Amino acid sequence: MGFLQVNIPFPSVDIGIGAAESPGDVAVTLQVLLLLTILSLAPAIITLMTSFTRTVIVLSLIRNALGTNQVPPNQVLIGLALFLTAFIMAPSFSAVYTDALTPYLAGEMALEEAWETGLEPIREFMLRNTREKDLEMFVAIRGEERPQTPADISTLTLIPAFVISELKTAFQLGFVIFIPFLVIDMVVASTLMGMGMMMLPPIMISLPFKILLFILVDGWHLVVRGLLLSFS
Repeated sequence: MGFLQVNIPFPSVDIGIGAAESPGDVAVTLQVLLLLTILSLAPAIITLMTSFTRTVIVLSLIRNALGTNQVPPNQVLIGLALFLTAFIMAPSFSAVYTDALTPYLAGEMALEEAWETGLEPIREFMLRNTREKDLEMFVAIRGEERPQTPADISTLTLIPAFVISELKTAFQLGFVIFIPFLVIDMVVASTLMGMGMMMLPPIMISLPFKILLFILVDGWHLVVRGLLLSFS
């Protein structure tokens, strides 16, 4: 009994550069190039134009304040920061999908209009969390006129102003987090010095007390709650 032979055609993929046959081909090619550019910039967009910057810095400062070195590991902190960013940015992302992406995929909106419409919810989020002082600095450096409405603010001016505002806010939150752990370190160091135990590293004694304090006050709950409320 022989085996049944079936010829299965294998698909082939050709990538090449050739002359465009119509203006429509040029438009499609430019759209593909623009899409690839946006995808390559996606990590920077997620990092700098959302709540990710503030979130990951605060979580990293918590680990440094506890003195636990690589616990939690970087993968856990970045993963938690990404999910918190998705939670915080959900209303903005939903508006982008509903108002821009869906009409564009349905052919009801041109690419340029979809880009402007989809960018607006992200701009509104950045404007809510950008300090006026930082925004004024970038407007003055670029030599632009004082904007009268939010629409007059250039996106290229808004993004760096938003980033440095996020950095300042993140370090302010980190300072508040550091204070109780710093007090524990000072108390332990003074106690060890008073007992004449200068050769014993204070971090070995203070670390369990800092972890215990963090557990008793439900530290992760308080920190995450504070982060979420700071964006409201």
